[in-house]
Amino acid sequence: MAKLSQPDLVIFLLALSVMLISSRISSEFGRRIGLPMVMGELIVGVLLGPTVFGTLFPGIYATIFPFATNSHFALALDGVFSLSVILLLFVAGLELRFSLFLRHGKTAMTTGLGSMVLPFASGFAMAWFFPQWFSAEPDNGTHLLFSLFLGTAMSISALPVIARILLDMKLLKTEIGTVIIASAVFNDVVGWIIFSFILSMVNKGHDGGSIQQTMLSIGGFALFMLIAGRFLINRTLPWIQTKLSWPGGVLAFSLSLCLLCASFTEYIRIHAILGAFIAGLAIGDSVYFREQAREIIHQFVTSFFAPLFFVSIGLKVNFIEHFDPAIVLLILLLAFAGKVIGAGVGARIGGMTASKSLAIGFGLNARGAMEMILGSLAYEAGLISHTVFVAIIVMALVTSITSAPLMRMFLDK
Repeated sequence: MAKLSQPDLVIFLLALSVMLISSRISSEFGRRIGLPMVMGELIVGVLLGPTVFGTLFPGIYATIFPFATNSHFALALDGVFSLSVILLLFVAGLELRFSLFLRHGKTAMTTGLGSMVLPFASGFAMAWFFPQWFSAEPDNGTHLLFSLFLGTAMSISALPVIARILLDMKLLKTEIGTVIIASAVFNDVVGWIIFSFILSMVNKGHDGGSIQQTMLSIGGFALFMLIAGRFLINRTLPWIQTKLSWPGGVLAFSLSLCLLCASFTEYIRIHAILGAFIAGLAIGDSVYFREQAREIIHQFVTSFFAPLFFVSIGLKVNFIEHFDPAIVLLILLLAFAGKVIGAGVGARIGGMTASKSLAIGFGLNARGAMEMILGSLAYEAGLISHTVFVAIIVMALVTSITSAPLMRMFLDK
């Protein structure tokens, strides 16, 4: 049976420790100057990867990160990264309250639809009619899937980043904050379900029977977990939290359910991220799930698994070699125009003033970590090229950094 040898294990543990220590130092420094922690983690990945460290010190880089020469090391690290993204999507699901979207009436409904439909349509149309602008081949069988991906990438928001921005601006519990959060919940739920469908079609091929089967599988699993699964969770959680040790009992239950759902969706050839995401949504929306348990899981995942994943993004590609200014600018324009106009028009129809509608649009434009996860998974699946992947990462950073200043500018008016 193949396994890590003693030298392989030493290198594997060394690589993890270098990634964790470097990302923590960079994230703390970035936090002090007002940058998102994920940006510090990504910068570390770029510095440690082929962009900088691999170019300046190729020998040392090949020793610490022997992806090309050591298949056992690459396989072990890939397993850690896969577990990281599964747990990150579980935490994303825990932080969503889909019921919040349903409770906030006309404005949340029109804003949520506007911030989803226009970005998706513009991204899909641009990729479908002008694939050459993204260095994509229109006849290679993945044209439809690439178009669906770009539409989804333009639609999705990053709820954790948005919530932090609103909290810092003291807007979280205001009318604007509520509309933004409720709309972001809708964006993320619909966006991740669509993206799971895209990934499953990459694995299955894309004939008509597979599409119908995949849609039925995704819909059936989501409905089961959010209706029957949520009912069972609401019956089980009170017993676990009163009869078993705290917080071990509820943590074991939550993480076990996450991995069980992830393994099931992977088994039926829907990507594991959907199982983890829906499991988080079902547990997190339960009235019996304590806030302390949510915070413990959040800290556990974001302190260990998240840094490893976001550093790994920088390790995958040379960001200088594959930086295409034209593609980066095009994706930035699509992201800003689609989201700000779509959400702004939706909020205006819902009764908001023009300045508040634009502030809501820029608030929902923050993509952050969720866009990076989306881009990384698409890149690993072979859906997008190096240049589009780099452009997606740049777009996630730019939209996250500019969201708060642009919101503040229109709210001041």
